Amino acid sequence: RNTCWAMERSIRERVPPLLTDLYQFTMAYAYWRAGRHQEPAVFELFFRDNPFGGGFSLFAGLHDCLLFLRSFRFTHEDVEFLRSVLPPVTDPAFFKFLRELDCSAVTLRSVPEGAVVFARVPLMEVSGPLAVVQLLETSLLCLVNYASLVCSNAARFRLAAGPKRKLLEMGLRRAQGPDGGLTASRYTYIGGFDLTSNVQAGFLFGIPVAGTMAHSFVTSFTSLEEVWPQTLVAANGDPDPVDIISLTKGWLSRVCELLEAQPGKIREGELAAFLSYAIAYPQNFLPVIDSYSVGCSGLLNFCAVGLALCELGYQPVGVRLDSGDLCRQSVDVRRGFRLCSEHFSIPAFDSLTIVGTNNIYFCEKSDNSLFKFTVGVGTHLVTCTKQPSLGCVYKLVEVRGNPRMKISEDPEKSTVPGRKAVYRLIDAEGHPFLDLVSLAVESPPEAGVPLSCYPLACDKSSVSVTPAQVTCLRQEAYSKGQVTHPPCSAAETRAKVQSSLQTLHPRHKKLQKPDSYTVALSEQLHNLVTEIRRGSTNNSNFLLAN
Repeated sequence: RNTCWAMERSIRERVPPLLTDLYQFTMAYAYWRAGRHQEPAVFELFFRDNPFGGGFSLFAGLHDCLLFLRSFRFTHEDVEFLRSVLPPVTDPAFFKFLRELDCSAVTLRSVPEGAVVFARVPLMEVSGPLAVVQLLETSLLCLVNYASLVCSNAARFRLAAGPKRKLLEMGLRRAQGPDGGLTASRYTYIGGFDLTSNVQAGFLFGIPVAGTMAHSFVTSFTSLEEVWPQTLVAANGDPDPVDIISLTKGWLSRVCELLEAQPGKIREGELAAFLSYAIAYPQNFLPVIDSYSVGCSGLLNFCAVGLALCELGYQPVGVRLDSGDLCRQSVDVRRGFRLCSEHFSIPAFDSLTIVGTNNIYFCEKSDNSLFKFTVGVGTHLVTCTKQPSLGCVYKLVEVRGNPRMKISEDPEKSTVPGRKAVYRLIDAEGHPFLDLVSLAVESPPEAGVPLSCYPLACDKSSVSVTPAQVTCLRQEAYSKGQVTHPPCSAAETRAKVQSSLQTLHPRHKKLQKPDSYTVALSEQLHNLVTEIRRGSTNNSNFLLAN
């Protein structure tokens, strides 16, 4: 199974060069028409605010960006379509230029995939000929924005659930289209989920898949006469099949007596569904038990079938709850399991799994008792209900070696000019405490040596800090048409995420009202910003005077 080939084919099909905004082509043509298309340029990708009101984000999507760059070529059909939508006055030679275009002259430097990142830190630097790096903007943003957002959302679910609870992503049917569902499955796994219901994601990315039955399976049965076959061979290999319907009926009477239930309220069709599924998958029996009533039917039917399986040497897995008060139901179900375990001397029943899957979203102000059992999350995870977009942007910072800066009336939308390096400063306890953005030509900060910098939250005030350790955040990932830093698998990146989160101080990981993490400019970069702002004002006066 060549999953690497399948993943690259998937990117080519989902993110062709035409998956961009039309104005990228109109700008590229204007650059080309002016003879500027080959000028060396540098763009940066970053976001302005940490998502979900939290203190951090996770950077994701790099793997897909690298595959996109490697396969970036316009086909004859692409160019002919562009010829039909661009103005008729467009020079035909421009389309020949596009037909020959690729990313062999592009270099991408990036924060590692899965790293904890913060607002205003340049995550990716894309350099190369002006026209082509301009054309890459929308596609790269599309690949990074949602991946980073949903990965960060998953990490917050994981922090709320704690390290030991199983988390299942099951949002494919609620995601924003097939690509949103596939992207969500990959990056929620990287963010900390354990399993996915998405089979294609399992095939492409090696994510463990899980799933049992829907309510439709249960409601499709009405009587025990529909169960076929009606026998099951014991797990020990005894060739004589056992009448599992009679065996289960016997257990059902005992369970009803133990749990003081009314046999008249038990749904025969539900029992038939459970038996049919157990006969098909005796080693993987995990039904949904709330199609009718959990307490009056679903729990009783499960226990009867589960105890029959145990008698035949099989181990049932557990149950799924998908409606009502999941916390209360899970307590009642766990109590039923414990009583059966003790009364019938079957220890395995006390360790059965309970999976909750009903429109789940954790409450940061609660004790998160919901996470006391396995949780399947769909809608609120993959749609990122609390914040639908991360808001990454892609801004020009240098042309022909000269710094470029957007100076906006809204200070939040101003950019930081020049080609840069990014360093993470770490304290004596091993926690990162400041990300320093400096000009690429500057010497890197040194451990144990004080430095002066300007936090972005304070326009004018400098601070002095002394790091115990210094890490360079960005590395070259793509150059001369080749991926230069081999991407990790989803499982490897997932492990890096958890390692990266563990180094973060708890005050920055709080799900509610976290402390702000400091991002600062070096003194030299701060001075460049000040100089360009001053020069912009002077240039305006010059134009008015002439």
